[in-house]
Amino acid sequence: MAKIKEFKGLRPPVDLVSKIAELPYDVCSSKEAKEKAGDNKLNFFHISKPEIDLPEDTDPYDEKVYLKGAENLNSFISEGYFREDSQEKLYFYTLIMNGREQSGLVTCVSIDDYLNDIVKKHEFTREEKENDRIRHLDVLNAQTGLVFLLYRENGSKKDLWRKALSISPEYDFTADDGIRHIFRLINDPVLINEFRNAFADEVLYIADGHHRAASAVKNGVSRRERNANHNGSEEYNYFLSVIFPHDHLQILPYNRVLADLNGMDSDAVLEKIGKKFRIDKNGQKNPVSSGSFCMYLENSWYTVTADFEIPSDAVNSLDVSLLQNFILDPVFDIKDPRKSKRIDFIGGIRGTEELEKLVNSGAYKIAFSMFPTSVIDLINVSDSGHVMPPKSTWFEPKLRSGIILHKI
Repeated sequence: MAKIKEFKGLRPPVDLVSKIAELPYDVCSSKEAKEKAGDNKLNFFHISKPEIDLPEDTDPYDEKVYLKGAENLNSFISEGYFREDSQEKLYFYTLIMNGREQSGLVTCVSIDDYLNDIVKKHEFTREEKENDRIRHLDVLNAQTGLVFLLYRENGSKKDLWRKALSISPEYDFTADDGIRHIFRLINDPVLINEFRNAFADEVLYIADGHHRAASAVKNGVSRRERNANHNGSEEYNYFLSVIFPHDHLQILPYNRVLADLNGMDSDAVLEKIGKKFRIDKNGQKNPVSSGSFCMYLENSWYTVTADFEIPSDAVNSLDVSLLQNFILDPVFDIKDPRKSKRIDFIGGIRGTEELEKLVNSGAYKIAFSMFPTSVIDLINVSDSGHVMPPKSTWFEPKLRSGIILHKI
């Protein structure tokens, strides 16, 4: 089933890793990335979002952006900010947030497993975002961001996790957001082989990084076609990943705000929603169970609970589907949330205070606080061969880019 392999990681010296490591490229705008990098010449956004080093009016998809990224990566290597390990190995990555710990195996996963659905997906990708990362990794000749994978933990790998956690850390630093990052090197060939064998019968699921995975796979397929001497052992046949047990992970809600009330006043909105849902003006800001939402409207919080039989299938039973199918579409005429400019999505890490702030400012008229999608929901949807509605999951903590790269 899943084919994983060790590799020669390209990574920073111990004394520089905290200066280099940064959030994934796709959680910040170019402007935010430039502000975060500031005057830190080692910040990884110089490689993952190299437009920050070019004039502000530069198209982020311009070829010069990717060339600048390659230039910066080569400079980091020549200056010793990144060094390639002399031997292939596996790695082990632990993140600690508010006392909660999750640990995963950093490895390379076969692109054929992605193509053959051994690596399962739960969301659609967008072509322009795929093409951006394809060009980025093709010009840089390196995969610069981890694909966040999970497997269904049944207890069979707990001893392997215990062995890995007993290794002395190579890196141990706390980022500016308070998240602690611990990184270990797995050099023992016996332990490496045990990990490889343990995943041989495993199915993997993408938690986050669908575009990173898809672009690495398409780039690998393209390189196969262009390489007359292709033999299957080339590094482009694999993509950089970290694999976590499902029970280590935390999904936060992905909340919604709407820019208008679709021509209605508040009373009309409550009346329409009330045809399918029980509405309780109780001041509660976060739903306590699935099948309900909390709604912020006209300075008041309401609990909105489904008053009908919830569908039983993996996708339509999700709270994000209930909101879309029974409120956003019929009440507010938002038929495609991927394309509508009347809706925005707010990660749960920002809390309900952010929802209140946005609505109170007048920029938005109504907000919905969601119950988080569960990891088991994600697995069930992936196993069904379907996809979740957009913005269904918000994983925290975020993996840091720049701790390790994979040269292809």
